[in-house]
Amino acid sequence: MKKISFYITAAMFLLTGTACSDYLDKEYDASLSEEKVFGNQALTRQFLTNIYTNLPDGIAPFADNQFTGASRDCMTDNATSYWGLHYYNKINLDAYTASDHPLLSFWTTDFYGIRKCNVFLKNARASVVGNASMSGDDNKLYDRYCAEAKLMRAIFHFDLVCWFGNAPIVGEDESGIPIVFDMDNQAQMNISRTAAAEVLEWVAQQCDEVKDLLPFRYSNEDINWGRVNGATAYALKSRALLYRASALNNSTNDKSYWTNAAQAAKDFISKNAQQTKPFALYADYQKCFYENPTYNNEIILARSVWNTNTVDLQLLPPGFTGSVSGAGRTNPTQNFVDCFEMTNGKRIDEANSGYKEADPYANRDPRLEATIFHHGSVWGRADQGEQRSVDVHFNSATDKGADYRESMGGTYTGYYQKKYVNPNLILKDAKTFPHAWIIFRYAEILLNAAEAINEAEGPSQAYQYVNEVRTRSGMPGYSNLTQENLRTRIRNERRVELCFEDHRFFDLRRWKLYDGVTSANELSKPRYEQLLNMYGIQVTVSGSKPQYTFTGAPGTSGNDMDLRVFNNPKNYYFPIPSSEVKRAPNLLQNSGWETTGSDN
Repeated sequence: MKKISFYITAAMFLLTGTACSDYLDKEYDASLSEEKVFGNQALTRQFLTNIYTNLPDGIAPFADNQFTGASRDCMTDNATSYWGLHYYNKINLDAYTASDHPLLSFWTTDFYGIRKCNVFLKNARASVVGNASMSGDDNKLYDRYCAEAKLMRAIFHFDLVCWFGNAPIVGEDESGIPIVFDMDNQAQMNISRTAAAEVLEWVAQQCDEVKDLLPFRYSNEDINWGRVNGATAYALKSRALLYRASALNNSTNDKSYWTNAAQAAKDFISKNAQQTKPFALYADYQKCFYENPTYNNEIILARSVWNTNTVDLQLLPPGFTGSVSGAGRTNPTQNFVDCFEMTNGKRIDEANSGYKEADPYANRDPRLEATIFHHGSVWGRADQGEQRSVDVHFNSATDKGADYRESMGGTYTGYYQKKYVNPNLILKDAKTFPHAWIIFRYAEILLNAAEAINEAEGPSQAYQYVNEVRTRSGMPGYSNLTQENLRTRIRNERRVELCFEDHRFFDLRRWKLYDGVTSANELSKPRYEQLLNMYGIQVTVSGSKPQYTFTGAPGTSGNDMDLRVFNNPKNYYFPIPSSEVKRAPNLLQNSGWETTGSDN
């Protein structure tokens, strides 16, 4: 009897964690035969459960403090990584090839996920699982399980497009049978890729097929939290069609694609409004990312829950020490800090904004304080004697703040990432906290709607969606803007609201903002618009009063950050792993990444 022919594990490297429900907590024994697995109800369920381990995960990288232990926003203008060995630093310099690029595991992870989905869809049986009509989440259980597998397969295809562009569609063959390649048949594996725009449309079609077969939201989330639901399908369709309409996949700016994206976001919002327990913005933006995620109505889909303090400690400034200590590996840039508006809604460089360089953090969008540790930020449990102000001043090598730099951590920019750090962390007892990687949340849907509607219909109908997000954070709403001005503001709102959630890397590319940009020609722009020149702040103290000096472009005095490199069009996508192109030449290598004349 045929055995499952790929390795499966639910372990998560060095992070200690548990999924939040019994359903998603079970592991699958990959040594069992297909007949045994799909002839047994419990094993069939466990096989489906295991597919969830392939979903996108932004927490696992923090477990590897040597090479990936920082936010992936370090590959964007939002942040830089302090630790020199982190892969992100060389990626920013375009210093890898298709043969040695270290972040190509998305290709394998997504294709393993697709294969698992198709194995399930091909072999699962209604007679074993059961498919009776009943009330509650288990109505037509076999149909629902198949819908889950199809939806995850669509997520994996979408993820491939994000990182690699054109991708093979591995769905059903001409007879409607899910495609499961023979891994030993090289000719069968040698398939061509489909244009990214077409894959995105296919993803949206897959969402349409399953979105109403799944409960929009499970009635029993104690058991089913973390499982894809109907809302996930509506959300994925919204994101996929937004990417389809964007410049990277819509070179002629065909408005019909924006109309489709706008409708997909409206469909989510309309369907959500019909629910007895709708998704909604969490009351407090900062708490949204550290309070118990299983009772968070903003989260549409998250990848498991891991009980750990690894994430907190990798982000916390290094001067905070006890039995455990902060490492401070993610350094937000001044470029990013400058993009936060004043509380009156004005950019810091607008007339009458009230911004003062001598007091740069006063009267700013409250999300700045929720997201960034800056000089003077207060952190730590007062009742544990650990509360103090962050101190990144540097007067001299012998007169520097506790959080400036230590041997294993520090800041190039004067800032540390605060988002995701739990304020209840007690450094002297190393307590752990639940962390969940959010894949979809309601704020994104509102911003998807605002962006697509502004492009398809103009500003008047778009304000309500972006303003709902801003209102949650205490910011004034937008009004009386041109389409172009609102476009700029919505893009900035995405940057602020969705920072450090793996959106910025893809947003910059789908908008094609790197086109025509050089490190020299962007110097005339505000820091918050520069993509290749990274900036920071230097703090000196005279008496008790801090003085702030903004560092110049890379290579200038006081700035030891590397200059970013973006080779266009090469760096709009990662390369296909060189070994895969050699094994399956029909895949073709992405432009600029060819390693030999035979790669393409």
